Amino acid sequence: QLLWKHLERITSVGPRPTGSPENEILTVNFLLEQIEHIKADSASGPHSVTVDVQRPTGSFSIDFLGGFTSYYDRVSNIAVRLEPKAGAQHLMLANCHFDSVANSPGASDDAVSCAVMLEVLHSLANLSTPLRHGVVFLFNGAEENVLQASHGFITQHPWAKQVRAFINLEAAGVGGKEVVFQTGPENPWLVQAYVHAAKHPFASVVGQEVFQSGVIPSDTDFRIYRDFGNIPGIDLAFIENGFLYHTKYDTSDRILTDSIQRAGDNILAVLKHLVMSEELADSSEYRHGNMVFFDLLGMVVVAYPARVGTIINYMTAMATFLYLFKKCSHPSNVGGRYIKELAYATAVVILSWLVTLLTVLIIALVVSLTGRSMFWYNDFYTCIFMYGSAATGTMVLIHTLAKNLYYGVSCVCLGELYFDVSLLLWCGALVYLTANDLCSAYVPMLMVAFPLTTKLLLAREFKLRGASVKYSVLYQLGLALPYVHFMFLIWVVFEIFTPILGRSGTEIPPDVVLATLVTLATLFLSSFFLHFIYLARSTKWLLAGLGTVFTVFLVLVLCGMFFPYTADPSSPRPKRVFLQHTTRTFHGLDGQVKSKDSGLWINSFDYTGMQHITPIIPEINDTIRTSCQEDRPFCGYPWFLPVKFLVKKNWYLPAPEVFPRSPIEFQVLSKEQTKWGTVKITFEVKGPSHMSLYLRPHQGASLSSWSFGDGVPQYHLAGEYFIFYSHGLDAPAWNFWFEIQDPSGPEGMISVAISSHYFFGEDQRTVQLEDMLKRFPKWAFPSSWVSTYHMYRY
Repeated sequence: QLLWKHLERITSVGPRPTGSPENEILTVNFLLEQIEHIKADSASGPHSVTVDVQRPTGSFSIDFLGGFTSYYDRVSNIAVRLEPKAGAQHLMLANCHFDSVANSPGASDDAVSCAVMLEVLHSLANLSTPLRHGVVFLFNGAEENVLQASHGFITQHPWAKQVRAFINLEAAGVGGKEVVFQTGPENPWLVQAYVHAAKHPFASVVGQEVFQSGVIPSDTDFRIYRDFGNIPGIDLAFIENGFLYHTKYDTSDRILTDSIQRAGDNILAVLKHLVMSEELADSSEYRHGNMVFFDLLGMVVVAYPARVGTIINYMTAMATFLYLFKKCSHPSNVGGRYIKELAYATAVVILSWLVTLLTVLIIALVVSLTGRSMFWYNDFYTCIFMYGSAATGTMVLIHTLAKNLYYGVSCVCLGELYFDVSLLLWCGALVYLTANDLCSAYVPMLMVAFPLTTKLLLAREFKLRGASVKYSVLYQLGLALPYVHFMFLIWVVFEIFTPILGRSGTEIPPDVVLATLVTLATLFLSSFFLHFIYLARSTKWLLAGLGTVFTVFLVLVLCGMFFPYTADPSSPRPKRVFLQHTTRTFHGLDGQVKSKDSGLWINSFDYTGMQHITPIIPEINDTIRTSCQEDRPFCGYPWFLPVKFLVKKNWYLPAPEVFPRSPIEFQVLSKEQTKWGTVKITFEVKGPSHMSLYLRPHQGASLSSWSFGDGVPQYHLAGEYFIFYSHGLDAPAWNFWFEIQDPSGPEGMISVAISSHYFFGEDQRTVQLEDMLKRFPKWAFPSSWVSTYHMYRY
């Protein structure tokens, strides 16, 4: 109950963007008040509690979203050090963030984690037995500003040098189970600690390798502690119901008590285990490779060293090759007959995969081109019925044709041949993943070991009766464990990726991505059931059923029967739209204003663009679509983050000029020629808590150094430079400089633009913005604010 009260209290102040009074004053004061209560309650115990409010300033470059640089000034960190009264030499770090994105109460992301941490701090502080090591509980106030506060702590706080490992609490959804989706680097003892201590384990090395591949457009403080602190850790996140992530629906009432209790039990148990462990004192002694880890339906976690996994994997592969070699050495394999048949059958299977994938992708493209994209967003089952039936039907049809036209016979030998093909292909995947040191290789290992064992145990039953009911039942029982686990992984993939496709921008057709995932899931799951097609007498009724299901759903989809979005309070599926009421000012080389305009700049963060909005708000149509003005930094628009490559379709509706009460002040302090032939320009900026700086060197010019990060300019994908800036309270003016190489041409050396973003307070809204917001349908979530854009040439 107390934990729930903490959550409600934090979210009751509303959105908490960095720099806002809600974040820097109200939430900070609440957390400090609760920490003081904990400190007083535990005063007579064996532990000491030390509180430090840090306001760091710094900058760093990061290769996220194409690469950009981040600068922060006086952001907020509340660090609480819990240790035995005699002191501690080694520290464990637990991290959450209490800030939120603009326009979202941020209950799951990440207020609930801070509420959990308060209770874990209270429990550990009141233990009667002193801890072996200390714990730093970091409540950071600038994670949504691309991981700034964690960087300020790990690179500047004096306690950071004693931190040996960390646990990071995050969210990519609202509620549900928190999953361990990143560990390390290396340090398998951390995974073992989680496996040993967690009361409700939920972990997957597959998730870790998918996330670290960069496929998911997100990142967490884990990266900062790993890359800038060089310390190992565990990354946990809520993943269910990601449709509500970063929206107004991320409220405390949507997080079930069970989710909070489960997270609290896990974090308390794991932290208690780690701070009492020997490994924390010298983690480098236990740094010996990675771990394979996965849970079985959330009930138990299996974990073993990757080097052990390599041995298991190669032994499984060897058993498969021995099985196939025995077939090849059989007297019936005259003239390599079996090898030829296996090769032909493998070619048929691979061909069926390619044709199936191509067929489903064509269907997905047709759906996208007819304007019915994302029909599955509100009704996920529809994509399973349509794309799944198309994939299954195509595959069954190809193998039926192969059986009837190529082989011209249905027999047990063909069933066994196609079982061997599936075994061979999974074994190939096993060897490939293992050779590339991917811990996810355990999946094909399970998908080889269990079917092979089952087939060998049922060899006699198979040869006698083929596709008998008894054989079918026993066979499926033998495959139950790997298949149940594999289906669970597939569920997690769809649980994560389906909501992401609703915020992945206007350039990636989500139906193509989802259709590919459904098809791959179908192909993988069907692999060890393919041979039933060759054992069955006929597949016409199966094909007829699949064809009917596909046809019905295709017609329903093309007729527009499935609308992507809903405002249903029990299960909202909002369309994400970003609106900025902005004024743009463009200056020439002489400093004079060359042009100026104002408007509502509108971004759709999903592929459907404005097609569903235009009938409701006719002014927002393709006549006001924008195009990128290549001669202006970041197309001449106030991008908050460098995502223009993902969101190329924008709309700009003329509107009156904005007049923020705290307008941006931008000036050149100095411009000088250096002795090494560059031009150094120094600037000073005063403005709101969030600003973005864009630098675009003109043709032939290049930046040689600047005052950010390590001094080496890091450019974005498009060759421009993006600097993200934010500040907390009472921050001084922002001063920076850069050096550029190039004799000035007729258009100058460089275009410099600065945008300001008013995410809170009186400056966040205008009359025109409010009027437009009222016109949006309930199923849309328009996140809005006021901004300005100023461009200069030098």
